[in-house]
Amino acid sequence: MEKANQTSPVMGFILLGLSDHPKLEKIFFVFILLMYLVILLGNGVLILVTILDSHLHTPMYFFLGNLSFLDICYTTSSAPLILDSFLHPGETISFSACFGQMSVSFAMGTTECVLLSMMAFDRYVAICNPLRYPMIMNKAAYWPMAASSWAAGLINTVVQTSLAVRLPFCGDNVINHFACEILAILKLACADISINVLTIRIATMSFLGIPVLFVTFSYVFIIATILRIPSAEGKKKAFSTCSAHLTVVVIFYGTIVFMYAKPKSKDPLGADKQDLSDKLISLFYGVVTPMLNPIIYSLRNKDVKAAIRSLVTQKHFSQ
Repeated sequence: MEKANQTSPVMGFILLGLSDHPKLEKIFFVFILLMYLVILLGNGVLILVTILDSHLHTPMYFFLGNLSFLDICYTTSSAPLILDSFLHPGETISFSACFGQMSVSFAMGTTECVLLSMMAFDRYVAICNPLRYPMIMNKAAYWPMAASSWAAGLINTVVQTSLAVRLPFCGDNVINHFACEILAILKLACADISINVLTIRIATMSFLGIPVLFVTFSYVFIIATILRIPSAEGKKKAFSTCSAHLTVVVIFYGTIVFMYAKPKSKDPLGADKQDLSDKLISLFYGVVTPMLNPIIYSLRNKDVKAAIRSLVTQKHFSQ
């Protein structure tokens, strides 16, 4: 009987979340709900103004609209599940629902990594080759650039999900996370996961490592060009066109690197604390960052602020 129980297939998973910290669950439920509403409102407004305001029909704001839509999709794939886990700790999520949520989150995360590098190239051309910008960044260029970002996310999630869904899961079905995260799921597989780990490493190098290098080199050239501008006003104006994107890049990539590069604790007590810190970092990456994006672009971008004021004014007079 014991052997049968150990090898019986898993029909669903239990998300552990913060069930070991019940007091934190109530606090985080309120915070995450409020942040999720801000994400929907802030990114929704950005999408609206980039569509309705003709002054924002440029490559930079086209990418920004894609980023806002992506952040809504990414957060919506996991935030409701996280909120439900706080209200109903220990509740089972079905096998198909878990892998569905994981595949969408994985696709959105990959897409954002690539899209931010495309936005860095747009800023590089705008600052380093301003006279050739209209010719280089035309619709025939930036539409395929955005499409390739979404395609990268789709391809990566299809590969990773198809490999993970074939694995047998038996025995322990508790995921020590808020949502169905691929590394947490792979730990529960009762089979060899070396192929999965290898493909994840290749994907990380392709869709995270290369974009980070691309962004880094782009900003090296951007900063070098800005420093050669003779006037302080010219430097300030040039930097203001890329400061919002640079801030988003540092927060997004910095959180990912910190989350996966920090050393693992071997002490059991330290491991428990690390599990909690890993969960909180993943919350920052999955909820706080998408919330900050529209705030950063609204506060640090005069065009966006002007478009929002214009939209509010038009709505006020129409009433």
